[in-house]
Amino acid sequence: MYEKNLVLDTCALIWLASEDKTLSAQALNLIDNASIVYVSTISAWEISLESVRGSLQLPMKPDKWFDLALKNHNLTLAPLDVSIMIEANNLPWHHKDPADRFIIATAIKVNAAIEPGLSDTTSALYSTVK
Repeated sequence: MYEKNLVLDTCALIWLASEDKTLSAQALNLIDNASIVYVSTISAWEISLESVRGSLQLPMKPDKWFDLALKNHNLTLAPLDVSIMIEANNLPWHHKDPADRFIIATAIKVNAAIEPGLSDTTSALYSTVK
Protein backbone atom coordinates (compact mmCIF):
# COMPACT_ATOMS: atom_id res chain seq x y z
CA MET A 1 0.00 0.00 0.00
CA TYR A 2 1.38 3.40 -0.94
CA GLU A 3 0.90 6.64 0.87
CA LYS A 4 -0.78 9.28 -1.29
CA ASN A 5 1.42 12.08 0.03
CA LEU A 6 4.85 12.05 1.63
CA VAL A 7 7.04 14.62 3.32
CA LEU A 8 10.75 13.96 3.02
CA ASP A 9 12.91 14.46 6.06
CA THR A 10 16.08 16.45 5.29
CA CYS A 11 18.25 13.33 5.38
CA ALA A 12 15.93 11.56 2.96
CA LEU A 13 16.12 14.55 0.61
CA ILE A 14 19.91 14.50 0.70
CA TRP A 15 20.00 10.75 0.12
CA LEU A 16 17.51 10.99 -2.75
CA ALA A 17 19.31 13.85 -4.50
CA SER A 18 22.74 12.26 -4.10
CA GLU A 19 21.51 8.76 -5.00
CA ASP A 20 22.88 7.53 -1.68
CA LYS A 21 22.23 3.83 -1.07
CA THR A 22 21.17 4.69 2.49
CA LEU A 23 17.77 5.38 0.95
CA SER A 24 16.31 1.88 0.64
CA ALA A 25 14.63 0.45 -2.43
CA GLN A 26 11.41 0.32 -0.42
CA ALA A 27 11.70 4.05 0.39
CA LEU A 28 12.41 4.87 -3.26
CA ASN A 29 9.36 2.86 -4.26
CA LEU A 30 7.19 4.80 -1.81
CA ILE A 31 8.57 8.08 -3.13
CA ASP A 32 8.09 7.05 -6.76
CA ASN A 33 4.49 5.99 -6.15
CA ALA A 34 3.36 8.89 -3.97
CA SER A 35 0.90 11.38 -5.40
CA ILE A 36 2.80 14.33 -3.98
CA VAL A 37 6.21 14.37 -2.31
CA TYR A 38 6.72 17.46 -0.18
CA VAL A 39 9.90 19.00 1.18
CA SER A 40 9.67 21.53 3.99
CA THR A 41 11.45 24.85 3.59
CA ILE A 42 13.17 24.07 6.89
CA SER A 43 15.19 21.47 4.95
CA ALA A 44 16.78 24.29 2.93
CA TRP A 45 17.86 25.88 6.20
CA GLU A 46 19.24 22.58 7.54
CA ILE A 47 21.15 21.86 4.33
CA SER A 48 22.61 25.36 4.25
CA LEU A 49 23.58 25.13 7.93
CA GLU A 50 25.35 21.79 7.48
CA SER A 51 27.10 23.06 4.36
CA VAL A 52 28.38 26.17 6.15
CA ARG A 53 29.51 24.07 9.12
CA GLY A 54 31.40 21.78 6.73
CA SER A 55 29.53 18.61 7.67
CA LEU A 56 27.79 18.42 4.29
CA GLN A 57 29.77 18.69 1.07
CA LEU A 58 27.71 19.92 -1.87
CA PRO A 59 28.87 20.30 -5.49
CA MET A 60 27.36 23.83 -5.63
CA LYS A 61 25.91 26.50 -3.38
CA PRO A 62 23.15 25.21 -1.10
CA ASP A 63 20.38 27.31 -2.65
CA LYS A 64 21.13 26.06 -6.16
CA TRP A 65 21.51 22.47 -4.91
CA PHE A 66 18.15 22.67 -3.12
CA ASP A 67 16.35 24.12 -6.15
CA LEU A 68 17.82 21.46 -8.44
CA ALA A 69 16.91 18.68 -6.01
CA LEU A 70 13.28 19.85 -6.03
CA LYS A 71 13.21 20.19 -9.81
CA ASN A 72 15.07 16.97 -10.65
CA HIS A 73 12.91 14.82 -8.39
CA ASN A 74 9.55 16.55 -8.96
CA LEU A 75 9.27 17.55 -5.30
CA THR A 76 6.80 20.09 -3.96
CA LEU A 77 8.00 22.79 -1.59
CA ALA A 78 5.91 23.05 1.58
CA PRO A 79 6.52 26.50 3.05
CA LEU A 80 6.52 27.09 6.78
CA ASP A 81 3.56 29.13 7.87
CA VAL A 82 2.17 30.24 11.21
CA SER A 83 -0.03 27.16 11.60
CA ILE A 84 2.93 24.81 11.08
CA MET A 85 5.13 26.76 13.47
CA ILE A 86 2.45 26.65 16.18
CA GLU A 87 1.62 22.98 15.51
CA ALA A 88 5.32 22.12 15.96
CA ASN A 89 5.07 23.39 19.54
CA ASN A 90 1.81 21.55 20.17
CA LEU A 91 3.30 18.16 19.30
CA PRO A 92 4.17 15.75 22.09
CA TRP A 93 7.78 16.26 23.13
CA HIS A 94 9.07 12.87 21.94
CA HIS A 95 11.54 14.67 19.72
CA LYS A 96 13.26 17.95 20.54
CA ASP A 97 14.99 18.83 17.25
CA PRO A 98 13.08 21.94 16.06
CA ALA A 99 13.65 21.25 12.35
CA ASP A 100 12.25 17.74 12.65
CA ARG A 101 9.29 19.08 14.62
CA PHE A 102 8.57 21.50 11.74
CA ILE A 103 8.75 18.59 9.28
CA ILE A 104 6.35 16.53 11.41
CA ALA A 105 3.96 19.49 11.71
CA THR A 106 4.15 19.96 7.94
CA ALA A 107 3.23 16.32 7.42
CA ILE A 108 0.22 16.76 9.68
CA LYS A 109 -0.90 19.88 7.81
CA VAL A 110 -0.64 18.31 4.33
CA ASN A 111 -1.96 14.93 5.54
CA ALA A 112 1.19 13.09 4.54
CA ALA A 113 3.45 10.36 5.86
CA ILE A 114 7.05 11.14 6.76
CA GLU A 115 9.59 9.26 4.66
CA PRO A 116 12.13 8.00 5.70
CA GLY A 117 15.03 9.97 7.18
CA LEU A 118 13.40 10.22 10.56
CA SER A 119 13.80 6.95 12.37
CA ASP A 120 10.83 4.61 12.19
CA THR A 121 10.50 5.00 15.95
CA THR A 122 10.31 8.77 15.78
CA SER A 123 7.78 8.90 12.96
CA ALA A 124 5.72 6.17 14.65
CA LEU A 125 5.55 8.24 17.84
CA TYR A 126 3.76 10.97 15.89
CA SER A 127 1.74 8.77 13.54
CA THR A 128 -1.50 9.22 15.48
CA VAL A 129 -1.12 12.97 16.05
CA LYS A 130 -3.63 14.93 13.94
